[in-house]
Amino acid sequence: MRIGELAERARLTTDAVRFYERVGLVSSRRLSNGYRDFPPETLPWLEYVRTAQRLGFSLAEIVRAGERLKDSPDSAAALSALFAEKIEVIDARMADLAAMRAELTERVATACPLQVAATA
Repeated sequence: MRIGELAERARLTTDAVRFYERVGLVSSRRLSNGYRDFPPETLPWLEYVRTAQRLGFSLAEIVRAGERLKDSPDSAAALSALFAEKIEVIDARMADLAAMRAELTERVATACPLQVAATA
């Protein structure tokens, strides 16, 4: 399918599809007239990409995940492992944010919030 049709069906702009091609998320072959021709499986793949983005994966992570999934004999298990890794990243970030919040809360009540409190 040509880029315009793919973009329309995927609810993306043609610029977005070109960008995804540049970063390696999708690939096309060039027709003799220079038009890009995308295989039919590109559309569901783009839907997976958008879902992964909504779940907090960056495009770089999605590219790496796509490479890992292609080489995996069990894509469901590989995808579950990727999700488990992402959960660990989120948990670590949540712990960092909780510590930051606690420190900010402690500093709010001081005369000079930017000054480090002296330890006894």
